[in-house]
Amino acid sequence: MTRESYPAAPREETADVLHGITVPDPYRWLEDPESPETERWLVAQAELFKRESEPQRFKSRIAELLKSGSVGAPAWRGDRYFFSRRTPEQEHAVYYVVEPDGAGGTERALVDPMALDPSGLTTLDAVQPDKEGRLLAYQISVGGDEESVLYVIDVATGTRIEGPIDRCRYSPIAWLPGGEAFYYVRRLPSTEVPEDERQFHRRVYLHRVGTSTEDDVMIFGDGMKMTNYYGVSVSRDGHWLQISASEGTAPRNDLWVADLTASPADRPELRVVQEDVDAQTGLVFGRDGRLYVHTDRDAPRARVCVTDPSRPEFEAWRDLIPQDPEAVLSDFAILDDLDSPVMLVGWTRHAISEITVHDLATGERIGQVPTPGLGSIGGISERPEGGHEAWFGYTDNTTPPTIQRYDARTGETTLWAASPGAVDVPEVRTEQVVYRSGDGTDVRMLIISPASGEGPRPTILYGYGGFGISMTPGYSASILSWVEAGGVYAIANLRGGGEEGEDWHRAGMLAHKQNVFDDFHAAAEHLIETGVTTAGQLGISGGSNGGLLVGAALTQRPELYRAVVCSAPLLDMIRYEKFRLGATWNVEYGSADDPEQFGWLRSYSPYHHVEEGVRYPATLFTVFQSDTRVHPLHAWKMCAALQHATAGDGPILLRNETEVGHGARSISRTVDLSADTLTFMARQLGL
Repeated sequence: MTRESYPAAPREETADVLHGITVPDPYRWLEDPESPETERWLVAQAELFKRESEPQRFKSRIAELLKSGSVGAPAWRGDRYFFSRRTPEQEHAVYYVVEPDGAGGTERALVDPMALDPSGLTTLDAVQPDKEGRLLAYQISVGGDEESVLYVIDVATGTRIEGPIDRCRYSPIAWLPGGEAFYYVRRLPSTEVPEDERQFHRRVYLHRVGTSTEDDVMIFGDGMKMTNYYGVSVSRDGHWLQISASEGTAPRNDLWVADLTASPADRPELRVVQEDVDAQTGLVFGRDGRLYVHTDRDAPRARVCVTDPSRPEFEAWRDLIPQDPEAVLSDFAILDDLDSPVMLVGWTRHAISEITVHDLATGERIGQVPTPGLGSIGGISERPEGGHEAWFGYTDNTTPPTIQRYDARTGETTLWAASPGAVDVPEVRTEQVVYRSGDGTDVRMLIISPASGEGPRPTILYGYGGFGISMTPGYSASILSWVEAGGVYAIANLRGGGEEGEDWHRAGMLAHKQNVFDDFHAAAEHLIETGVTTAGQLGISGGSNGGLLVGAALTQRPELYRAVVCSAPLLDMIRYEKFRLGATWNVEYGSADDPEQFGWLRSYSPYHHVEEGVRYPATLFTVFQSDTRVHPLHAWKMCAALQHATAGDGPILLRNETEVGHGARSISRTVDLSADTLTFMARQLGL
């Protein structure tokens, strides 16, 4: 393809002078999605994508593998429990309740997104039964906007008794005993804040069921930073309220508790547990009267401490489960209907999950929970009133999600629920390798390849490297389809993630962001040097922060990669804070308003490192018009810049999808997106 065949995109002389440095922005006009020029350009890009696209090669196989469906862990309320399940033919998971009558109980659907909206555009964002299991709060959004409107229904009848309550994005629901009231988080009305700050300004409120939200009492958040996120929870017995505050996505939080038996629910007397401390901490009020503290304070791989609820401050904490030198402590559950109560502790060791068993009184390790294999474990849950059983999710690269049940009396793990669809999963070979990054740091990578035969093969390298998020094994119809067709799929555990604890995260954020890109380049070089693939057969893929990763990779080392899929990316790192939720991420990346941080951002901002005459890899940008986290303008501007500049023969394409956003979507939409991206990769890499 020649540059002349790309849609016209005028380069303007727009530039900013920041800290004495001129920063050109020739495609700023594409920041306005409503302008006729942008609309014409997007229509032309859609036509180009349609012309350049081949028939979807992988669609039927991806759809078949997704017919495994899915299942979620139970949330117990007495003998009644709640769970989610998606059957093979369903577009979205349905949320159910199971009543304790008969041998197996009676199952009943409570929230079915397709019943609410047959178009498939409505997604279920969050659910929270009250402490007695009589009421259910749930949150839904439409068309990918993730705006989370809140409703409450009566579990016995399904009758809606509350809602819609809007502005509840990312809101926890903390029920008080009896189901008469709950704490929740809501943004201020748009009439009370500047237009460009409507995504922010959250507050914690107390809402009494059946009353107007106009009567809600603001509990917390007034006068604090506009980008704060808040967590709120109430202990099972209603004795303790816990509120946390984090500045954007910062890896630290402030924390307060209140004794609700000593102060009223609408005026809780909050006491500081942690404030202005560079650490993340959460509390669990045990049924035994002790306070359990899950923290990475003085323990970047996390630990569990214990104290008395009346003395929640740091000085009173004592180690129960100390930090492990290699594994990251992810969660825990307490089983106390035993002669000697135990704590189950979940860990990830180099991205592989395990669960250990400890004496609750001393913390001494006394055993290990059997797990189905080397994979990923979801949250460990127990009955709120205690017991001897725990449930956890499990998946790996060839196992669709399952729910496992552990019985502490027998020490056995059994399958509690499998994904409902039977699928023929291909045989693959999975190995974890260690390679060395440019500065000598050892980095791990999972390589999934055909069960037989050797390379080099067309290979997709995937990474994320940000926000402390770990890349762990999991069932993926897209990956299995690619490998079954003869390709290799590699997932690198880059710095910036959480695979090796908070130190690993911080080694890839702010001033150290280049470490993430260097780890990724080194992963590519390792795959080539060990004969897994060649530079001509190597593609890279990433979304969101991972889209920033592959955007930096293709501008820093264009010769190393043959093809790129860049999804919902951040690419203009000078102006990212000005759009959508960008202002909440400056604790991860830095701010262009600060001279030093501007230097970090400018050093790698992909949009600003596109140079004319470079042979850039073939690139497909996939973006979502209703994305309220990352604005599609990043991909639009970068696409225009690459189409103008590249001397390569690979196409630069844009797949711009409407009525979906950054997160959850229907299965049919997932299949189409995956098929388009794999078909693009197969064509470019010669699969």
